[in-house]
Amino acid sequence: MLPCARSWSERLALEIATLAGVGRLPKAPGTWGTLATVPLCGWVQQGGLWLHGAVLLGVLLLGTWATAVACRLYDRKDPPQVVVDEAAGLLLTMLMAPTGWPWLLAGFTLFRLFDIWKPWPVCWLDRQLGSPWGVMADDLAAAVYAGLSIMLLAGIIVP
Repeated sequence: MLPCARSWSERLALEIATLAGVGRLPKAPGTWGTLATVPLCGWVQQGGLWLHGAVLLGVLLLGTWATAVACRLYDRKDPPQVVVDEAAGLLLTMLMAPTGWPWLLAGFTLFRLFDIWKPWPVCWLDRQLGSPWGVMADDLAAAVYAGLSIMLLAGIIVP
């Protein structure tokens, strides 16, 4: 169900929070949101650390604002349609990964695994922090687990 956005800024926030409607796809919106971010991650990795960091910061800032608006409009702490947090999570995961499509696939898989599994403190952040902070923070914590796992794999596989 689409909430009633009364202003252009609320409509913009919903578009950002749902990644242009990707979060409104049926079944597994978090996976769809992460998948929609894969091309962006591939592009920013090719652009270098500064571009990657700048895009991540932009997604975090805009995403947090958009998430706050979307949570209010959907009247839920963590609406499933909000998937900008998955974009931030995959971007952070890939900031810790080598470049290349095999690593992007590994990052996607590991990030989704940790985001769904929610080991501590991911689960704690998800439950304890209010919107929009909890929505964003649990995905960033899952991204740290995924990124560290990739760094471990990279150290073993790539000398």
